[in-house]
Amino acid sequence: MRSVLALLAASIVLCGAGSAAAQPVGQFPFALTREGQMLGAVEGEVASFKGLAYAAPPIGALRWRPPQPTAESSEMHTAYDYGAPCLQPSLPAAREDCLTLNVFRPFGVDGPLPVMMFIHGGAFVTGTANDAVFDGARLAQAGLIVVTVNYRLGVLGWLTHPALSEGGSGNYGLMDQIAALHWVQDNIAAFGGDPNNVTLFGNGAGATSIALLMLCRQARGLFQKAILQSVPGRAALHSPQEAEVVSAYFAAGLASEPDLRAVPPARLLAAEDRLLAKFARAFVPVMDGSLVTENIAAGFTAGHESRIPLIIGSNDDETGFGDELDDQDDLASSGRTIDGLRELYPNLLKPSELKARFYTDKVFSEPVRLLARLHAATGAPTFRYRFGYVPEARRANPDRGHGRELQFIFGAEGVPGAGIFSRGDREVASRMRGYWINFARSGDPNGPGLPHWDAAADRDRLLLITDDRIASGDDPFAERLDRMAGEGRK
Repeated sequence: MRSVLALLAASIVLCGAGSAAAQPVGQFPFALTREGQMLGAVEGEVASFKGLAYAAPPIGALRWRPPQPTAESSEMHTAYDYGAPCLQPSLPAAREDCLTLNVFRPFGVDGPLPVMMFIHGGAFVTGTANDAVFDGARLAQAGLIVVTVNYRLGVLGWLTHPALSEGGSGNYGLMDQIAALHWVQDNIAAFGGDPNNVTLFGNGAGATSIALLMLCRQARGLFQKAILQSVPGRAALHSPQEAEVVSAYFAAGLASEPDLRAVPPARLLAAEDRLLAKFARAFVPVMDGSLVTENIAAGFTAGHESRIPLIIGSNDDETGFGDELDDQDDLASSGRTIDGLRELYPNLLKPSELKARFYTDKVFSEPVRLLARLHAATGAPTFRYRFGYVPEARRANPDRGHGRELQFIFGAEGVPGAGIFSRGDREVASRMRGYWINFARSGDPNGPGLPHWDAAADRDRLLLITDDRIASGDDPFAERLDRMAGEGRK
């Protein structure tokens, strides 16, 4: 009954609304897009529109092809529920038909409003924008439009195989993200958003994606600011030759199938699992010579990235990312021994702590500093941070740290993956959101009531968020990171 009444009421409002782009917010949240008239839901002060298709379903003949436009429509659709997560083994509800996004906006507030688009992490094989931690309501309450995006993952998002398309293949997940950015450009005004003030933010694989989009010619002009959270900036992408090896193993596992686009999803996932057992990083972006032409560090070193305002940082503890050094063999392959690590970290005793700290610094802290230095050298506003705060209830037994800052930025509590905050936790979360919100509005995270955040410039300054305080300062790890950087150049 609720849906019927809402549809009827919205129809009355829409009849006099005209057919233009941005619609004034009336009694009910609706937006007129090329895909039809979208009716959202309201909870408190925030309207949400969930499960909006930004591209045609990538199924059947469209599997392993660039995202295609959706069909135009004048029909009304309810947008109350999330779409399916993209196909992955860990989520039973995941589907191939998954190219949807979600929009959160303050209800009853006129635009144009700044837009924040979130790209989730998950090592390019897992994750979904539908995660309860990524609910955009708290950010939207501050007067922003928040967009969260699903994109193809695993074998469907990143496989490169010569038999799949003319002129090469692969990087479909990145193509999806670009298609979502085009959807924002075409439609976000209908939700009260400003298509000329779009900030991308994301962590892990999401941050890697954003860094690649900063280097991507096809994404130029589609966003104006970026926030890279825990970006493994020196991680090597697949070369075409490496991608060919991966695709050969994949095809060999499905040799009995004459048409890869007709393979049932369950068999695809089984083949993906077998491939990941042989190649832990089987599904990552590939340097295809078109969308991706160079590794991130090389591209920033050459100054090829968009010269836009940037926030970039990492966490004090990045374990839980999926590739950390788990055993002595991995440590040896990095050129280090436990005794060698003790020279770097004299205050740590346990081998597990030594390896975790080395992993965090090698994969995240030092590469993040490098990218911050390189981007600041272009003259673009650059703000670096390190997040070391642990929720008060977890300090006696901290969990893994990768992605810990996300709960603070989104303000999620009491949902899977996010516990209940103390008063002190909420104060830190409010300040973190404040920085992100100010940056989305103006390109500068600073504002009233917040400790001043010094720009990185050439002084190597960063904002330190610890259990004790939030303050700009010199990097306390500078000497250690200098040693790592010097060794990396040898």
